Amino acid sequence: MKPFMDKDFLLETEVAKKLFHEYAEKTPVLDYHCHIQQREIWEDRQFENITQVWLGGDHYKWRFMRSCGVEEKYITGDASDHDKFIKWAECLGKAIGNPLYHWSHLELQRYFGYTGHLCASTAEEVWELCNKKLAEPSMSVRNIIKQSNVTLICTTDDPIDDLEYHKKIRDDASFDVKVLPAWRPDKAMNIEKPDYKEYLKKLAEAAGEADIHTWLALKNALRKRMAYFAENGCVVSDHALEFVMYAPATDDEIEEIFLKRLNNMVVTKEEEYRFKTAFMLFVAKEYNKLGWAMQLHYGCKRDNNALMYEKLGPDTGYDCINNYAPSSQCADFLNALQKTNELPRTILYSLNPNDNEYIGTILGCFQDSTAVAKIQQGSAWWFNDHKVGMQNQMISLANLGNLSGFVGMLTDSRSFLSYTRHEYFRRILCNLLGNWVENGEFPEDYEILGEIVKNVSYYNAVNYFGFPVK
Repeated sequence: MKPFMDKDFLLETEVAKKLFHEYAEKTPVLDYHCHIQQREIWEDRQFENITQVWLGGDHYKWRFMRSCGVEEKYITGDASDHDKFIKWAECLGKAIGNPLYHWSHLELQRYFGYTGHLCASTAEEVWELCNKKLAEPSMSVRNIIKQSNVTLICTTDDPIDDLEYHKKIRDDASFDVKVLPAWRPDKAMNIEKPDYKEYLKKLAEAAGEADIHTWLALKNALRKRMAYFAENGCVVSDHALEFVMYAPATDDEIEEIFLKRLNNMVVTKEEEYRFKTAFMLFVAKEYNKLGWAMQLHYGCKRDNNALMYEKLGPDTGYDCINNYAPSSQCADFLNALQKTNELPRTILYSLNPNDNEYIGTILGCFQDSTAVAKIQQGSAWWFNDHKVGMQNQMISLANLGNLSGFVGMLTDSRSFLSYTRHEYFRRILCNLLGNWVENGEFPEDYEILGEIVKNVSYYNAVNYFGFPVK
């Protein structure tokens, strides 16, 4: 029997162990997509207790606690931080097969030196140990980032954001980790939302415009804000889409749809898709001019529990996989950009693992010499960032494309302790490659294998996005 989560955790072969310990383990971390608050980096926040680090805003954990029958007051309610942690520990002790079990224990090992297992009987011990450690200066936000060997972080930022804290961090010579904005214009696109007109007022103000009363004016405002983001180091965009759609329309038709919305008239679903297609084509062409990469996250059906949505709002653990994502429309969207040579570097992430193969075949239609793996399949995302999901995504990518050119893992997290997800990913990557070598499917050539591991872990992302790090 193997020891519990020891130094060779998930590494089944000698080749895998060598690849991880000699190549992956010491390679820096680049987190090109996350949801952490840059203000907390600037202020160098010191957390009071482990609940603040682990359970504040983590809907992964909230979902699991609900599945264990825990009362909501211990999840998002008014229970004390201590009592919330105790309930979480009770649940985690039974989370066999869930990636939360591995993630949580990797964090306990790496940041708190705890090598036992967290459950009901050890909860008080771990509570005391973690809180004592969190009080040390070494566990401030900046020091957590530094000890995690992180060189660059991309946050998620709305076009109206002033990027105040990005500027402050950039100008602070005492902190050498790059913290860059990533452009996330979902609110400017989501014409169906009830607060859309109110958002346009904020966007107009941020862009220095009196108002946004036409489709042309919206495009001009977005151009101004993109230029501002670019001035502040942005090189990547990100979009949350229902699916990658393609419903083309003329500018006149889009103008008419936009004006209908401004006049509080009903916009049909078909008109919504036409507007969003035009929006995405416009911003993609702008990204191409700016040299930005475009990330498309799709396949999520959000806010399914109406009762709890009314109480807690979005991003609280009530989303699921959407099974509708037509591959033909995704291909048509990319092709519409390719026709005019305006297709930017693009990463496709589907929340539905059944889409792996169709993404893999689409990639090959649009690759060229302007970048290694110009069109990428993103890492296994959200409901798929577990051992099986990561393995399946990488196997599919290897079968149908170029695994060696893969830009690798991201945290997609709100937690400053989640950098161990990169370690988890690297162990799975090394084990996958190691098994292929042990099975005689690839030669035991560490010059090639080591380069692949380091590139997928870090250097491919540096080169793909053009980040200002070595």
